[in-house]
Amino acid sequence: MATSPNAYRSSDAESVEALHQLVMASLDDDQAVDTISIPLAGKSSIADHMVIASGRSTRQVASMAQKLAERIKAETGRPARIEGLPTADWVLIDAGDVIVHLFRPEVRSFYNLERMWSFGDAPTPLAH
Repeated sequence: MATSPNAYRSSDAESVEALHQLVMASLDDDQAVDTISIPLAGKSSIADHMVIASGRSTRQVASMAQKLAERIKAETGRPARIEGLPTADWVLIDAGDVIVHLFRPEVRSFYNLERMWSFGDAPTPLAH
């Protein structure tokens, strides 16, 4: 039997919820836009929560991702895996029980993960 692709998953519901709250608070502190959380427990084995948020620019997306990864490491002692940081159009942070997608609004609208996960329509892009 193969091992789980995600070695950072926890079976402790309390620690999962604490991690989820840490992610939500960090994104709120960093002024993320249109943050949503999709519960995945019982729907997918990849994580218990998927959080999707937007930043106003690539600089903000990159900053939010770096700060979030640092906070996760400081609080849990576990490193979060990050993909997409060099371009910062779409950054994925895999914190084990919580997967975070950070987008620029235009990129978020294009990929529309909310619809793919049957959450509904993506937030309306910001008017510039």
